[in-house]
Amino acid sequence: MLQVRSSPRAQCEGILCLKSGIWRCALGRAGILARKCEGDGGTPAGRWRLRQALYRPDRIARPRTALPVRAIKVNDGWCDAPGDRNYNRLVPLPYKASAERLWRDDPLYDLVVVLGVNDRPRMRGRGSAIFLHSARPGYAPTEGCVALRQRDLLRVLERCDRHSVVEILI
Repeated sequence: MLQVRSSPRAQCEGILCLKSGIWRCALGRAGILARKCEGDGGTPAGRWRLRQALYRPDRIARPRTALPVRAIKVNDGWCDAPGDRNYNRLVPLPYKASAERLWRDDPLYDLVVVLGVNDRPRMRGRGSAIFLHSARPGYAPTEGCVALRQRDLLRVLERCDRHSVVEILI
């Protein structure tokens, strides 16, 4: 099991712990929150299954992991419109409702692990697109995700399987 805790220095900084290592990570700008709402900038506390890994095949090799893996396509998006029937799901772009583009110009989504936050069942406005992904320079805060250096995320993925969960602790 992976565990994420915030740092005593700042609410948007944290550490990810696994039996075999400890890695620095960035958290949402609002820190770890017990009650997640769409757009609040919080990283949701709880135990979340690692659903699948997504990667940019033009930038990185297929990651070594026992999780399900899928290559990101140029027209992949993630619906973040609470009123839409595909809220918090992968959708093709262009999409009729608001959706975040997964094929980005920057490297943040070159490697993404989809967390099982608000997916079964999906509840309107309870958060979407909560991922493990690559960190910005200096571990700048995320919009609610957990972000690691890409090489650290690759190491973590090597140790994950279909039963892996991340526990995000307040």
